Amino acid sequence: MSRFQIRISPSFHLSTDNGRTIKSEMADSKVDTISRLAQWRIENFGSFSYKKSDPFKVGIWNWHLSIEKNRYLYIRLFPEPSRASKEQPPIARFVLRVSNAGANNRRPYISPVHERTLRTSEDFVWPVDSSFHGRLIIDVEFLDLKICPLNGGEASSIWPGDGMMPSVSTQGTLRCLSRMLDEAIHADVTIHTADGTLSAHKAILSASSPVFMSIFDHGLKEKESSTINIEDMTLESCMTLLSYLYGTIKQEDFWKHRVSLLGAANKYDIAALKDACEESLLEDINTMNVLERMQEAWLYQLNKLKKGCLAYLFDFGKIYDVRDEISKFFRHADKELMVEMFEEVLTVWKPV
Repeated sequence: MSRFQIRISPSFHLSTDNGRTIKSEMADSKVDTISRLAQWRIENFGSFSYKKSDPFKVGIWNWHLSIEKNRYLYIRLFPEPSRASKEQPPIARFVLRVSNAGANNRRPYISPVHERTLRTSEDFVWPVDSSFHGRLIIDVEFLDLKICPLNGGEASSIWPGDGMMPSVSTQGTLRCLSRMLDEAIHADVTIHTADGTLSAHKAILSASSPVFMSIFDHGLKEKESSTINIEDMTLESCMTLLSYLYGTIKQEDFWKHRVSLLGAANKYDIAALKDACEESLLEDINTMNVLERMQEAWLYQLNKLKKGCLAYLFDFGKIYDVRDEISKFFRHADKELMVEMFEEVLTVWKPV
């Protein structure tokens, strides 16, 4: 007679003494996240069933997904009950997608773009008129998350955040630096951009970048003429670079010009700015930009961004969504990058 034992583990497996797994209740609960994408893989889902995911964090809220099968497949997205979700419920703009795992011949079912305030599990339900069953993959991609101020007023996006806002103790100094830049107070260097000129200060540029310091110390032409040519940047993007160096950058300007700033940070060896750009580009990877981000990660040797793009494409299965663009990408991609992507394919696409 076979003796049964319960083995308690993170997946709560019930197994026999010979190790054969009989049931796994919790293995289907975990939701993986990357950037603004959450993916729930369900190993076995049948008719007249219900499952609820573990909480996963996107933005400042914890979320749940649930799925129910009766006549239709019903998918719900809702925030975990908390003080934050009660006092400042998220206004979410998102797209859902459901597909059968490993079924290459079945196209995914994709929802319209939804935008609504979410408080409870009753605030949003997506009925899918389909016979999906078995191994399922459910994706939710957050296009935006807005929050209303506690004292009322218009909702604003949590992306971009305010991580670069100055503290009160530095506001006076930053006001002075802002005036120096805006009014060119005792400016001693002229910068020629692709479509205009700017004035700046050698001391601040040199303190921010060893490349600028070397130019002013050893560059005979720049030293004598007090000019620099930065013709690979527009006037607007170069002004944003100067705003960063002077400590007065606005978050929306950083967000708008972060790709140009990344190139400048790499060129002029501004490590903190390069790191900030990489972290920012990791935050909103999607099917429209992932191949471009991959190229930028390779060009500027951004390992975190490269790993994030590879995970998005292969671990989360988004390579299928960019198949029309991938051939053009490979025609222009570096050969070493193509080899690395192919190795990732071999790692991820193992026989089921």
